[in-house]
Amino acid sequence: MVADVCAVCAKPLPGRKGRTGRSSVYCSAACRQKAYRERQQTGASVQGLIDDIGRRVTELVPQPASVLYSGATELSAAVAQLRRIARVARDSANDSVTPAPVTKGLLAEADFATLTESHRREIQVHCYRMTGSYDDAEDLVQETFLRAWRARDGFQGRAGARTWLYRIATNACLDFQRRTARRPQRYEPVPGMNHGTGEAPARITWLQPYPDDELPTAEEDRPDVAAVSRETLELVFLAAIQHLPPRQRAVLILRDVLGLSAAETAEALDLTVASANSALQRARPTLRDHLPGQRADWSAGVPTQAQRAVLQRYMTAAEQLDFAAMTDLLSKDVTLTMPPNPFWFTGRDALVEFLRPTLDPASPMFFGHWRHLPARANGQLAVGGYVRRPGTTVHRAQVLDVLRFDADDRIVEITSFEPHLFPAFGLPLRL
Repeated sequence: MVADVCAVCAKPLPGRKGRTGRSSVYCSAACRQKAYRERQQTGASVQGLIDDIGRRVTELVPQPASVLYSGATELSAAVAQLRRIARVARDSANDSVTPAPVTKGLLAEADFATLTESHRREIQVHCYRMTGSYDDAEDLVQETFLRAWRARDGFQGRAGARTWLYRIATNACLDFQRRTARRPQRYEPVPGMNHGTGEAPARITWLQPYPDDELPTAEEDRPDVAAVSRETLELVFLAAIQHLPPRQRAVLILRDVLGLSAAETAEALDLTVASANSALQRARPTLRDHLPGQRADWSAGVPTQAQRAVLQRYMTAAEQLDFAAMTDLLSKDVTLTMPPNPFWFTGRDALVEFLRPTLDPASPMFFGHWRHLPARANGQLAVGGYVRRPGTTVHRAQVLDVLRFDADDRIVEITSFEPHLFPAFGLPLRL
């Protein structure tokens, strides 16, 4: 049975007459945020998490389907969190060479796992901003927690856990970038392909999308903070900061995105305050040079109802092979890139020329029949595309398109990614 009072202040919850979906747990955004902060500060105990999973199991009901789906999703997230805590505890135990009386055995390992788990999402987002790659960010989170376990004797208490983990994560990212030495390039013409008349965009072969469902909870009582966080995860911003040298990128993210002071940033990077300030002063104009001139030209903001309608029309046009309808959705200045692949197009005419034979069943280049599922990536609308190739019976994952819109709600940018990340977005690999 779902409680009918707020889990924080015990006030009555709003009535649910006429509403579907999961039940409310908090009476207001302020109570929800308070609960979130308490979880961030203390983390859930392992036994408490186990008890919570048991409670969620007993609350599952088979009907209506929307409530079952919501409950099963929450249960799955809780089980995944418990599995990650157990994995960190296991790996920490395997890695530890300290005698059990010093580490206090499994309890210390479980406490450490709970501590790191409570910061996992924001640390992974930080690694993603630093690298621009979802795959690399996942690996670097594990590297961060392994380094944190080895350096746990230097940890001075839970109050500084967030800053301590950010410092370790930032240096793990810098070490990774020194090893890879990746630098953005420019797309080159592909022989025999009309790319359009626009300037070739930057080619960032390692750029990947980030699922909105894995983002930390927004600070709902601070919409200004939430807006900045959203902007600094959009693909245009992510691509722009990849042009910064790694240490300048780290300083800019720690100062302008995370809001650390100059002294905290300098300490995290083993710099002097003067050096940290100098790096920030060099980073800001470089970043501006790689962003469109006006913020409105790249900062998408919260997707509007009109944009959601365009997304639906985009899916329908592709599934019906309606070439005219799809063309009408595109801005004249639309750009398409496909990292890590070398294909790119600037302008509607060039993109249309590329798409036309692939959507024409009479063409020898006809690619197949499409189906789509909506998704959210980097705070933007996205769509997972599945294709049934001629002569086959199954729609298989083909491409994840992340869309950006212009002021007229036409699609002005499509960034198409390979399908191996579909599971991270809750999308199946076949339909």
